[in-house]
Parts: sequence; C-alpha cells; structure tokens
Amino acid sequence: MGITYTEITLKNADDRVRVEEGLIKEQDVRETTVTAMVDTGAGTLVITEAVCERLGLRIEGLRNATVVGGGKAFCKRTSPVTIYWKDRSSVCNALVVPGETNILLGAIPLEDMDLIVNPVKQVLEGAHGDEVLMMLK
Repeated sequence: MGITYTEITLKNADDRVRVEEGLIKEQDVRETTVTAMVDTGAGTLVITEAVCERLGLRIEGLRNATVVGGGKAFCKRTSPVTIYWKDRSSVCNALVVPGETNILLGAIPLEDMDLIVNPVKQVLEGAHGDEVLMMLK
C-alpha cells in the first residue's frame, strides 16, 4: 500500500463565527487549500507553521506528541480549524509539529467526515458511499 494524498481546504473556524456575528465579511475568512498526506496513524490534523500563520490561528497550548520514529516532541495546539473535503467538513484543533513539512490528515477528522482510504486506488472515499453516516450510542 502506498501513500495517499488528497486536496483539502482549511479555514479559520473563529473567522466563520465572526461572519455569523456580522463582525467580518465572508471574503475575510482566512483559508488555504493544501495537499494533505492521509495518515491514519496520526490522531488529528497536523499543519505546518506557515499554514498556521496563513490562517491566523491562535496557539491554545502545547501537547507532547509521539512523532515518526517514536520520538517525542512538544507541539503547538491551535484554535479550531474547519477542514473541507469535497462536500464534507470537520472542525478540530490542529497540531503544529516542529520541523514538519507535510500536512497530515489524521484519523479523527477522517472518522468525523465518514471517510476511509481505498488502498487499491490510493484515494479517500466515503465509508458509506456518498451518504455520511455516524455511529451514535
């Protein structure tokens, strides 16, 4: 199985709230479209320092995380980011890993958007086709 990449759009979720409150206009929402590596071994969204700055995200704290190779690193935890993939979206806090040059789309937002990796085609697809299904207990 190879590496899967996908295009996603990231938006500053706090900006979206400001639009709803009438404080800024829709066109003022900070966003960027990036190519992300789909990493089911990553827990959440991992972004670069440059993307964090472009989106104007606040740093809400630090997290100790396990990185590739089993090492530990203190990562910045950002204010909420909205992830858009085709007609699906998910909101989560991102991690900024020191020295990371790839955007990683991890398991939590994948699950939230009801997406799976098709290992044969090396693409993302809906776990239940075009219908988003969520498990509620």
